[in-house]
Parts: sequence; structure tokens; C-alpha cells
Amino acid sequence: MSSTVWPGKPYPLGAQYDGFGTNFAVFSSVATLVELCLFDDGGTETRVPLHCGTGQVWHAFLPEIGPGTAYGYRVHGPWDPGQGLRCNPHKLLVDPYARAISEGLQWGPALNGYVGDDPMGAMSTEDSAPHTFRSVVVQPHFDWGNDRRLEIPWTETVIYETHVKGFTARHPDIPKLLRGTYAGLGHPAAIKHLKSLGVTAVELLPIHAFIHDGHLLEKGLKNYWGYHSIGYFAPHPEYASNHSALGAVAELKHAVRCLHQAGIEVILDVVYNHTGEGNHMGPTLSMRGLDNGAYYRLVGDKPGYYMDYTGTGNTLNMRHPHVLQLVMDSLRYWVTEMHVDGFRFDLASALARGLHEVDRLGSFFDLIQQDPIVSQVKLIAEPWDVGEGGYQVGNFPPLWSEWNGKYRDSVRDVWRGEPSTQQELASRLTGSSDLYQEHGRFPHASINFITAHDGFTLRDLVSYNEKHNEANGEDNRDGEHHNRSWNGGVEGPTDDASVNAIRARQQRNFLATLFLSQGVPMIAGGDELGRTQQGNNNAYCQDSELSWFDWAGADRDLLTFAQTLAQLRRDHPVFRRRGWFQGKPIRRVKGSFEGLPDIAWLTPAGEEMEDADWHEGLARSLQVFLNGQQLSLPDARGEIPVDDSFLLVIHAHPEPRRITLPGARFGRAWRAVMDTEHGFRVQDQDERIEAGGTIEVLARSVWLLRRES
Repeated sequence: MSSTVWPGKPYPLGAQYDGFGTNFAVFSSVATLVELCLFDDGGTETRVPLHCGTGQVWHAFLPEIGPGTAYGYRVHGPWDPGQGLRCNPHKLLVDPYARAISEGLQWGPALNGYVGDDPMGAMSTEDSAPHTFRSVVVQPHFDWGNDRRLEIPWTETVIYETHVKGFTARHPDIPKLLRGTYAGLGHPAAIKHLKSLGVTAVELLPIHAFIHDGHLLEKGLKNYWGYHSIGYFAPHPEYASNHSALGAVAELKHAVRCLHQAGIEVILDVVYNHTGEGNHMGPTLSMRGLDNGAYYRLVGDKPGYYMDYTGTGNTLNMRHPHVLQLVMDSLRYWVTEMHVDGFRFDLASALARGLHEVDRLGSFFDLIQQDPIVSQVKLIAEPWDVGEGGYQVGNFPPLWSEWNGKYRDSVRDVWRGEPSTQQELASRLTGSSDLYQEHGRFPHASINFITAHDGFTLRDLVSYNEKHNEANGEDNRDGEHHNRSWNGGVEGPTDDASVNAIRARQQRNFLATLFLSQGVPMIAGGDELGRTQQGNNNAYCQDSELSWFDWAGADRDLLTFAQTLAQLRRDHPVFRRRGWFQGKPIRRVKGSFEGLPDIAWLTPAGEEMEDADWHEGLARSLQVFLNGQQLSLPDARGEIPVDDSFLLVIHAHPEPRRITLPGARFGRAWRAVMDTEHGFRVQDQDERIEAGGTIEVLARSVWLLRRES
């Protein structure tokens, strides 16, 4: 290694290679000395004292140090853990701005900053370098060709939430070496499946470099979901086909480029609310040793402890300017250098907390709003955390969309026979205007979902009344109970044809409701295949066939149904409107149906609903008229060339019923397009039903009919 050291620059932070050498810069307001530690291929360590320059940033420039160089930091400074000061030069620290991080964490006492079992006691002098990660200098250049962000409109967006490894780990058409990797994600076989389902964006579970918890490894388990980040710039190396830090960077860029070429955006699930260092008992791996009080929220009168709004032991301190800078720099890096198209923010309410309460106008959201890069990508909030007042569905700024937890809960309640009002169901089907319209937002603010990675799969939702998390090693105490569903009282696998038929119909009911609702549909990856986790509703630690997609055992009929639903949504804008329904004519059109409202709600008897109907009983059976003429442009004669109007019948009652279609005012005749018992009709052979005619609908089923032109 070169012995030449120049002062370098305090910005940009991290390790920046310029073709001649590398500039290293790291922030610490409490350090008395910061040493850059360089490692050669044999693991020999060379320490270089850094210069403390502007803004409490320590930096140096080293000529001839380039891509592939492994490095870390040692920070000298005060050790007084009871006061939140945890500098310990015996602990090698990951650069928070590292663009690549290698594997190599080995759990043990050497990772702790303290001696024994007393986190407020004496400083540990055991060197952690042989047992921890290495930051790695990257080669920033990559041939992107003409790649760019796709900027697919929200109204055309269909999101597919998936896990990089689980999605392809068992895919028979992907080479074994590439299964479960970034390269597998970008493989033509993976992309073919996504395209067949109408997916326009993949939302990837965390791929920021993360740690596997020691207590899980002791049980033979792993941190499969990846919600314990240790670096906000580095892709997780385990998902590279060669498991290398540099390989992960190049391979992920290639996957993003391939997905973009297929017209699919990439959204990252990001975890800026906490890190994998945990609480006061946790290891010293990075930010804790650099500047504990700056990076983390400490308890005011007991700064030896951490505020925990995340349930993971710590919360990032979004009140500190350098932490805000870290997050914003990370977001911009992933957009500009890695070409991603958006972000889903885990436990986003934690990012909005001021002193304690959630502040809708917090500094973080101000920074997002004014940023010329980050403000232009898709921004999705998980609008809750585990702290008091953390449930904030509907309260995020206008720039944001949100995981609509109320949509999930309401639709589940409807189909499993739980109490749910007509008004609640109507609002969820039409984009949840009660949550978003008042603040100047539009239906796309609602990310609609039935299931997600956290909870039952769709198959298990209709198959299990109780969770079965025994494999997690916590005596089935983990995981939420609110996932409980209805399955006719029979749990688990069964050969009973009638029970299996009900389960199949319930899956189709949920998918049909999801795709035919206003807002943005999000599919939990594998639900379209009938994926099961055998009743495990908290598979965060299951890096195994329990979580991986079972392509060989896929439910092909369910997949075909989901694919056809997606095509229906693409073909008919009435299911993905830009604005809110008004319940009245938007403009007058010529023809027999002049002056019909853009939406109408009808009783099972085919009559328009009155005020009393909205307050009568549960949301068990109703019809929804969707006026597609309102979205069609007249031709030169003023005629509407295509009639794109539909009647959606939702019958969630546990008994079958005869439904009367509306009178001739709404249409002379209707043709059945789909019902969740028989699936989609063959084109041009749809069942024709006259105005005022009747249909017999099964218990818990959906019908969709199209008005005959």
C-alpha cells in the first residue's frame, strides 16, 4: 500500500475513488482521533490517522488506493456509556457511507464495546477486527447504456412485493448458480413471470447490507427478511452469485438494467428508522462507535439507553443534521448511481418523530419535498411504528403514497364475515377518499394490499384460523394474531373437495377485490401461485423452502386467474382512475345513458341505495356501477365509440343469493365477464343478461359484468 497520505476533502462522505486514488471521509463530533484501517489480501492492517476538517468530518486522500481495498475505522474518544458516549478504538467500525460491505461477521464478546455483561461498565480491549465486516472501495463506473428511470404513472402501476432470494431460489428455469441472487432477479425467466402478471414495479424486501442476529444463528435460523441494516449504501453481498461485496454492486446494477428494459421499475424497501446494532446490550459495529449520541435517539434522562419506536432496540436520530444528510445522501445515491425508481419506507412514522410525537411536517419530509432528485421518484410509507401515536394511515404529506392498512383490514373483514359497514367497504373500493382526499391527494395515495411479507400468505389466510410459527423457536408466541381468517372451521391441509373449493374461491375473491379497487394494487409475491408457509405468519427467520417460492407446486389455475385480472385492469381505465368519483355526471354524453353518474351503488334488488341502506347491517352484498363512458372521448360525431362500463357484484354473505341487475336506465343488457366460482368467461361467449334480470351468486363470491354496447 502507498505510504503517501494527503489531507483530502470532507465531502463527499465515504470512500470515493477518482481513478487516481481514494478520498476517505467520515463524521464524528465526539472523536479525539479517527484512524483509517486498511487491510491487504492477507488481512494485515495498516492504520492511517485522519485529518479533522470542516464540519467535524475526518478525512484523507490516499493515492493509488482503489477499488477492492478493504477498510474500516477506529475511533478514539470518551467512553462513558451511562452518558451515551461509547467510543472504543478496539472496535473496527463499518463506514456508514460504504458502497460495498463484505461478509464476515462472527458473533462473540469481541463485538461488544463493554466487558462481560455490564454495558455500562468498563471498556472492552478485545480487538473486533478479526470478527467483523469490512467496508470495500468500489469502482463507480458501469455501462448503463441508455438506461433511465421509467417514470410509470401511478395509475398504471402494479406492485409486486418480493424477496430477492426467495423469488428465484427454486426456479427451475434459472441456472442453479443464479438462483436466489440479483442475477436471478434479472433473469429472463423471472422477468417473464412478472410481465405475465402485469407487474410494473418490483418492491424488494431490504437489500441494504444487513446482519444476521446471533440468537437466530444459534438456532440454525437467519435474518431472512433483512430488516437489520448495517449500511445504507451497500447492497447485501449474500445475494450476489459469488457472495462478494463488489460482485453485489455490479450484479444488482445489471438486474436493474434488465428489469428496466422489460418495463419494470425497482422499488427498495428501506429501513432508515433503526440499525442492526440493537439496544445498549448490542454490538459496536458502526454508528454506535462513531458518534452514538448523534446517530441514535437516546433516553433523555438516561442516555445510556435508547428510545425504541421500532421494536428492534434503537431508533435513528432524525433530528440530527448529519443523520438527515446520511439518509438523503443514501436515497440520492440509489436513484442516481443504482437507478432505482422509488422507495418504501419501513416504519415511516419513526422518521417523523420530533421530541416524541409524530410530526407530519418533520424535517425529513421537508427535505424530501424540496430535493430535486428524491422528490421525483415513487415514495411509499409504511405509515406506522410501534410507539405511542405511531399509527398514521392517511396523514403523510401529499407527495407520498401509503400502505393502506385500513384497506387490508376492511377487505379481510368483509370476506371472513367480520363486522364491516357498507360505508367502509365503499370507501376502500374507491380509493379511500376519507383518508386522502381532504389533504389534496388522489387515489394512488392508497397502496392497496391484502397480504404482505409480514403475516399469512394469501393461501394461508384462507386456510388457517391460528398461526403456526413453531419453526421460529419461540413456542409460537411470535407473530400477530389479527391475521386470523375464515376457512369454514377446517384448518391446514385437507382432501375435502368442498373445503378446498371454498378456499380457492376465497383466494379469487381477495384477488378480484384487489385488482378491481381504485388505488394501486400490491401483490405479495407468490400469492398468485398459491404459496404457503404452512401457517407461519412471521417467517422473518425462515431462509428455507418454507419461505422460498414453490414453482413446481404452483396453483396454475389461480395464476391464470390473476394474470387475466391484471390484463383486465390494464385494458380498462375505469378500474384505475386518476381522480375521485363524484357520484354525479362529470359531463353529459350522447346516447341512451346520458347523464348517468360516474359511479352508482345498488342494492341486491337492483335499486339505487338510499341513506338507510348504508346504515343497514353488515357489508354483505352490494352492486357497484362503474361508468366507463365518463372516461371515453367522443368521436367526430360526438358519439362514444367504446362503452367501458361495468357492474361489480360483491356478495360476502355466507349463503347464496339471487341478485337483480339494475333497470334499463343503466343499460339494456349485461354480459358476465367473470365470477369467482367459475373464473373468466371465454371471449364472445359471455352470458348475456337483460336489464332487470337476475343472477344466482354463490356464498362469498364476486361477479363482474360488462354493459353491452
